[in-house]
Amino acid sequence: MHVSPLMASITLDRQHSLPLYRQLYGEIRKAILGGQMLPGMQLPPSREFCLALDISRQTVLNAYDQLLAEGYLRGSVGQGTFVNEDLPAQVQTRKSRDVQMTDSVVAQEQRGVSRRGSRYIDPRGSTRFHEGPVRAFRVSMPDLGLFPFDVWARLEARHCRHHKGQLGYGDPAGYRPLRELLAVYLKAARGVNCTPEQILITSGSQQALYLLSTMLLDVGEQAWVESPCYRGTTAALHAAQAQMCLVPVDTEGMDIAYAAGHFPDAKLVFVTPSHQMPLGMTMSLQRRMALLEWAQQNAAWIVEDDYDSEYRFGSSPLASLQSLDTRQCVIYVGTLSKVLFPGLRLGYMVLPETLREPLIQGKSVIDKHTAVMPQMVLADFIAEGHFGRHIKRTRKIYAERQACLVNCLRRVLDDELECGAQDGGLDLAVYFKKNRDEERIIQAGLALGLELRGLSHYVGIPGQAGRTASHPSGLLLGFAALDVAEIERSVMLLASVFKNDQ
Repeated sequence: MHVSPLMASITLDRQHSLPLYRQLYGEIRKAILGGQMLPGMQLPPSREFCLALDISRQTVLNAYDQLLAEGYLRGSVGQGTFVNEDLPAQVQTRKSRDVQMTDSVVAQEQRGVSRRGSRYIDPRGSTRFHEGPVRAFRVSMPDLGLFPFDVWARLEARHCRHHKGQLGYGDPAGYRPLRELLAVYLKAARGVNCTPEQILITSGSQQALYLLSTMLLDVGEQAWVESPCYRGTTAALHAAQAQMCLVPVDTEGMDIAYAAGHFPDAKLVFVTPSHQMPLGMTMSLQRRMALLEWAQQNAAWIVEDDYDSEYRFGSSPLASLQSLDTRQCVIYVGTLSKVLFPGLRLGYMVLPETLREPLIQGKSVIDKHTAVMPQMVLADFIAEGHFGRHIKRTRKIYAERQACLVNCLRRVLDDELECGAQDGGLDLAVYFKKNRDEERIIQAGLALGLELRGLSHYVGIPGQAGRTASHPSGLLLGFAALDVAEIERSVMLLASVFKNDQ
């Protein structure tokens, strides 16, 4: 019996879990797409396949039926089965197919993401940093061992048992009871003036920054940002194709006079007035009032990023910038990741009335709504007093840890490092007293198990308007996730890094 080249090239595995007819279908399909079988070519009769491959005729017929249904073959009873002539031109010959595939792959590699998509890629490199187990001195990391996960699990289990249909699609603005509780909490703790209707729950504060950057700015419009500044803010503005205007900070916070003089046409301001990120100073009342006056006169929006205001040591948390706003030009952004645990991914915005509906609709386009179950659990966590108790407890512990870090640094590294603002937060900025290479210090620390971040990490994206602040180079040291013993041990390791960097 004559064996056609097609039948000779087909191999079937009888031990495979895939049925034989599916294997045969795949082999014939591959031959057609690879150009081994040209349009119009007749396939061997089913009986020849049976004999050549030692399979049943029904197996062949099932494979043919599938290929006929998908348009690879055409045929009728008594006339034979043929490769469909109407197949796309790229399967005419193997050679042309190979050429086209090569050209296609090259074009795909050259094309990559769109110009708009490339704006989501930070030109300074990846913003990913937190990887693996917590190490000293990981920044912006609370101590997860202090969180009452047993309480959280009990509340979550209760909602799983008695959800009463609340786990379907929800309000894009967020779970109503949670928004009501946040409105009360923000009024009492931060002086924020708002109703539950003004609160929009987001998937972390990063989503809020992205929404505001893309929905309040047109391409090329200007936004003031502090220099240095949180990378998540500059990343969002870069994605929005905005022009970032770098505004230096000093001991009173953002330099409003410099910004107003150099960038009078800005439409948006991003600021961290309660605890500047990353240097830690608090914006003075005079600067706050000047910023509000400028924004009101220039019809600009202010985004107040209040990322860790709960942790202020030595005094009560300051009233928010939003609480001083009489013209509804401040958008208040908060996060619960620093207070509870970062994996929760819950944040919120307090919106002026005119922005409420547009931002809710924008949020619904991105992800419909933030996960409902965590919102319901958090609402109970707040209502039953666990939230307040957790903040009170961790504020005391973090204050002790910051004091320990400062004392250790002054005792062991006083000739190398100067401690920055110590009003609160989860991190401490320290400045080099001598001429040191940040990257070399970071790599040497990494070799000893220390996770260090340089202040240069927070500089503006190259090519933006304005100038960077004239502060010395240094490090941002996270202390909240470390107990006192680990802080003392880690400072000694850090001291050895400087000692060896000669």
